Amino acid sequence: MSHLDELDEYEAELELRLKREYNDVFGLFRYCVLTQDATYLCNRLDLQYVPQASYPFFHLKMEDVWVWDKNRPTRMIPRAEIYTSSDITVEELRGADDEPKLTAEALAERIGEPLPPDTD
Repeated sequence: MSHLDELDEYEAELELRLKREYNDVFGLFRYCVLTQDATYLCNRLDLQYVPQASYPFFHLKMEDVWVWDKNRPTRMIPRAEIYTSSDITVEELRGADDEPKLTAEALAERIGEPLPPDTD
């Protein structure tokens, strides 16, 4: 097996793991945000249109964010901001008063990782 084959296999495994994780966490989030560069899942979203003379400009603020990126050591981050003039798609996955279909505890059990104990 050549080094290129090994690298392709490694990349395919990372992509498969990412897709499985996406399926597992999808139910925890209220919004799915698609940009030209990335896909985000988040629970709070503030989208501002900033008028410009020649093109539309958007400023997104997200909280409780999961980022689609197989090369990140962790995909969960507390906050993210995006400034872009590209297309943005926002999908509301559930209403404001709807409870998530999956809890963090159930997710940890599903993927086989126990939650850390509370340290108060």
